[in-house]
Amino acid sequence: MSGKNQPFPVEEFSEIEDLKSALRAAIRETRAQRSERLRKEAGQDIATTVLTIPAVKEARVVAAYTSRANEPSTYALLEYLKALGKTVLLPVLGAGLQRDWAEFISVEDLQQRAPGRPSEPSSPTLGPEALSAADAIIVPALAIDSTGTRLGQGGGWYDRALLHAREDALTIGVIFPEEFYPATSHQLPREDHDLPIDAVATTTSWRMLPSEGL
Repeated sequence: MSGKNQPFPVEEFSEIEDLKSALRAAIRETRAQRSERLRKEAGQDIATTVLTIPAVKEARVVAAYTSRANEPSTYALLEYLKALGKTVLLPVLGAGLQRDWAEFISVEDLQQRAPGRPSEPSSPTLGPEALSAADAIIVPALAIDSTGTRLGQGGGWYDRALLHAREDALTIGVIFPEEFYPATSHQLPREDHDLPIDAVATTTSWRMLPSEGL
């Protein structure tokens, strides 16, 4: 690996999926070392960063997500977006890779319907096409590189869900700072079905992609 703070395999893999799996395992291990307090603090800082993005400030509808264990917390961001009067859409997971969305009401309303799944709102589901209403879409990631390649959890949920996004909607990946990779030295693996994202936000800054670094 390339280092404790930014793991990247030094060995070669014949299959892209093997490289992705190695990266996911290393990044998850690094994330697991953060305490809940540090993840919440990171969530506050990420919320501050995201709210400075013009597309988010101007958006009427923002699609986001509820963070799971070891991810940067998104709960502060959800509350801030709601307080600003924006409609906030959250994923609702059906059987298999079924995609759906529902409107965020409050943090207190969120419920975890199955172990390991992200918490979901109790409001009525709106169908996968509801994402087309979003002006900005905040997506989870394990890592992002400067070309806009996003390493997800491996289920392909967002790559399929984003097919319903409008072309002018800004997609923003949220990560810890060390999970942003310069493609000149550590380009993340991308397959044909992997959709690039438009911007990256961390605890310290955000920028449009492609770029050379944060």
